[in-house]
Amino acid sequence: MKSKFFNINKALLAFLAIGLISCTNLDEQVIDEVLGSENAEPESALAAAYGQLGDGTFVDHGSVFALQEYSTDEALLPTRGSDWGDGGKWRAMHEFTWDANNDVVKNTWNQLNLGITKSLTAIGSIEKSNVSNKTLFLAEAKGLLAYYTYNTLDMYGQAPYRDPNNVNAPIEIKKAETSIDALITEVEGLIPNLADIKTQNTHAGRFTKQAAYALLADMYLNRAVLKNRTSSSFNFTEQAVSGSGTDMDKVIQYTSQLIDSGKFSLESNYFHNFDINNGDSKEMIFSIVQVKNSNRNADNDLAYMSMERIQKPSPDNRGTNANCVTPEFYYSWNGNHDDPRFQRTYQYDDGTWFRNDGTDVSVPSTSKVEGTGKPWFHFNRGLQVGQQYGPKILANGNFDMTADNRIKVFKLFTEKNTTLAADFTPELNFDSPAESVFTQAQINRGVRVFKFEFDPGYGNNGTSGMDVPLYRLGGIYIMRAEAYFRSGNMTAALADINKLRTSRTREALYNNAPGVAIASLDAPKLLNEIGYEMYWEMYRRKAMIRFGKFDLPGTAKPASQPYRRIFPIPQATLDASSEFTQNQGY
Repeated sequence: MKSKFFNINKALLAFLAIGLISCTNLDEQVIDEVLGSENAEPESALAAAYGQLGDGTFVDHGSVFALQEYSTDEALLPTRGSDWGDGGKWRAMHEFTWDANNDVVKNTWNQLNLGITKSLTAIGSIEKSNVSNKTLFLAEAKGLLAYYTYNTLDMYGQAPYRDPNNVNAPIEIKKAETSIDALITEVEGLIPNLADIKTQNTHAGRFTKQAAYALLADMYLNRAVLKNRTSSSFNFTEQAVSGSGTDMDKVIQYTSQLIDSGKFSLESNYFHNFDINNGDSKEMIFSIVQVKNSNRNADNDLAYMSMERIQKPSPDNRGTNANCVTPEFYYSWNGNHDDPRFQRTYQYDDGTWFRNDGTDVSVPSTSKVEGTGKPWFHFNRGLQVGQQYGPKILANGNFDMTADNRIKVFKLFTEKNTTLAADFTPELNFDSPAESVFTQAQINRGVRVFKFEFDPGYGNNGTSGMDVPLYRLGGIYIMRAEAYFRSGNMTAALADINKLRTSRTREALYNNAPGVAIASLDAPKLLNEIGYEMYWEMYRRKAMIRFGKFDLPGTAKPASQPYRRIFPIPQATLDASSEFTQNQGY
């Protein structure tokens, strides 16, 4: 997406880019920072608060994604031979052995705290200024603060706060159970001062009224969990914080405002929401705008992490053979492999399809990588299972080509075990069922997720021009369907689920066939449908907790105690600050 965040000059944009890079030391004790500066540039401070969304926090597999996905039945990052051991920190996220010293837990906490810190700095700077659009910018900064705070409360049960107008103010600790209602009230109060999306130079990368509606729906859907996290059951129909009705009524109200607004519509090609050029997706409500540059203020992890190292979108790029789905999640798709969200086959401009089934011997090389002009091989999207096919690199570092300059397609073997076929198996079959460890002879195992398009731009595996959705229309339908379901309106819940199923279509190879409606809905089916729409979007953990499935045993995951529904406060934070207390159980 190429639009600018604000109508500010290029010199300031360059200054912001430098500033964002210089503020990413995750070892700093962000809770002890002196917030703000009387001379801080308001636009700069607000851009920094936005920048933290994409500076690893919500785009890198090792941050929010790890906590929200690797801890569930949807995803895991096993040790594969000599790769991804890293002291066991990745395995711990799925095996439920994390503790207060786990690097993934610590880094995610630090990144979210940086988001809170930068938002508070922006609030203080804007309030002291006479900047034009002061009311709008202040509402956006407060909206970002609420978003970072809500995610921190959701994952850690507590979050820091400090008065942004007093650099000497003490740190306050907000607790999820006592703060969620005030947070909801705060966001509701911001709505009059926020812009409607695509007015006042806003877009999906800005916190607008529509982003606030989505956040409020999210908070109301999970309010019962945040208020009583370890309960064996949740009161989803409690009286709402403000106004009449229940929590679920509020979810329905805010999601309906988005659905009925006419500002958004469902994409028939589900995967366009996750393309490199997805900035024009009609579903985007609130997203992270990523920009490719040499400073890596963008991230390709959501695509890069699942691909085998031998899978090369260009001669200069490769995957990393890391995360995969569990057998439980893969088999939840049984009977739904023709759902347009399960998989999509790529078609080149000349009509050639890459079927990835061994029938293709070559594909055109007319698709070129921006920045290098080298040929771009397009892998299919969605869940990739079975034997994989693709290009081969010659000794000179280029693709093996046909005489008429097409990219040859070969059966692939894993890069680090060249006699092992790159056959992605649904079954993982770890030698020790409790440990997600593969030998070098087993590194092909696990169905991979190619939901997000790999961006080979500029020959860098780490950068991407793909915007990352935080709230999009498909997720709004999912939230409303669940709210209807929990309110006892099964007809309306089923209608929303079938709207999603039938609005998506398959590719022309399958005659653009739409998805098929289902006839009934119960809790297990609804959780499956949530997975079909929202997989790989940092949504699964919250859904599993709401549906009472998070504590259950699964592949390489033991039955767990309710205290693990949140993560520990990092030990480094406890050592540096007496204001925090450790969460129960850790």
